[in-house]
Amino acid sequence: MLLAIDIGNTNIVFGLYDKEKEKEKVRRHWRMETDPGRTSDEFGVTFLEMFRYAGFSKDDIDAVIISCVVPTACGAVVEMCRTYFGVEPLVVEPGVKTGVSILYENPKEVGADRIVNAVAAYEKYKTACIVVDFGTATTFDCISARGEYLGGAIAPGITISMEALFRRASKLPRVEFAKPKTAIGRTTVQSMQSGLVFGYMGLVDGIVARLAAEIGGTPRVVATGGLAPLIATESKAIEDVDEMLTLDGLRLIWHRNREARPAPQSEKQAGR
Repeated sequence: MLLAIDIGNTNIVFGLYDKEKEKEKVRRHWRMETDPGRTSDEFGVTFLEMFRYAGFSKDDIDAVIISCVVPTACGAVVEMCRTYFGVEPLVVEPGVKTGVSILYENPKEVGADRIVNAVAAYEKYKTACIVVDFGTATTFDCISARGEYLGGAIAPGITISMEALFRRASKLPRVEFAKPKTAIGRTTVQSMQSGLVFGYMGLVDGIVARLAAEIGGTPRVVATGGLAPLIATESKAIEDVDEMLTLDGLRLIWHRNREARPAPQSEKQAGR
């Protein structure tokens, strides 16, 4: 099976696919907190325990692809793949075939997750797209009707905004990101929720409108990330929510780079 791993600043999301079926949906997926200090052994034990609980084992894994925006965690996860699965992982980085032309002034500056999302969105819709990814930062990525990665926008993520408000304003409490009944808050908590929720809706819809105007036509707008379902219910711009967009993009890129890859000697290969 193919193990797809997306290492983000806040969470690591990973899932399993049947690698012989290019268009198969994810069989099972998991989410864990990103801890850059974890060792390869700690990652290995955690992954294996999650697999075991779901009825899988290390012998089921014979291919791995990784997207990472946390370099300190990437090395440990790569070493985990070699040691615990006997697999040399494919890491999404410059030189990897994606099928997408990157029109950024310096393509090396683009986060791997943003390219992976672009690959998945264009494959799914075959038209101009805007991907809104609600992660540690909220990213907006634009894909042309010809499948080119045009660039986009980056805004502070919802959690970052909430934490900044709590930490920098001494009398304001930490609140849940939840839609209030009315925009006019009648308590401090309701007022903060109104500003956070409706303010963020306005940010998303406003940026999407500007991006769409520059792309031209009517690009498809798809959201992904943990808070995507909540935002999408109120946003006028978001048309679809696909929480597996990044993992599906990794699956696609792996198939586009399917040539044989060397595997290091490991416990699995040694039959231990």
